[in-house]
Amino acid sequence: MEVKNLFDTSVKQDIITRINKLTPQSQAQWGKMNVAQMLAHCQMPLGVATGKHTLKRNFFLSLIGPLFKKQLFNEQPFKRNLPTDKSFIIADPQTFEKEKQNLIDMVNSFSATSMSGEPHPFFGKLTKEEWSKGTWKHLDHHLQQFGV
Repeated sequence: MEVKNLFDTSVKQDIITRINKLTPQSQAQWGKMNVAQMLAHCQMPLGVATGKHTLKRNFFLSLIGPLFKKQLFNEQPFKRNLPTDKSFIIADPQTFEKEKQNLIDMVNSFSATSMSGEPHPFFGKLTKEEWSKGTWKHLDHHLQQFGV
């Protein structure tokens, strides 16, 4: 798979088109989240990239994270059922239309100028392009999870 840059307008539009194909009845092909929870979950990394959501840095994980940094940008899709930061786990019921619109709004406003410049809590210092590609890969992973 080609890892794409979410700053690219056509890539951004492709992600939004895929989000718009989801319905409240969309079923996960793996994992525990329903579609509304997934939409809420996908907003969290966008929030980290733009400084709207902060994560506590774990000293041990911040030491080993850079060793896994290449996997964030390589051509291999993310593995299914990888561990998730506890603050990214959405267990409460969510409203599908609200979460869908919130995610679309966040994708639309995602740009190089909206980036916080803070290091990633696990992978460490990332360029804006690395943030963009990692964010695209995460969105792609969860959209594939729901078949779009």
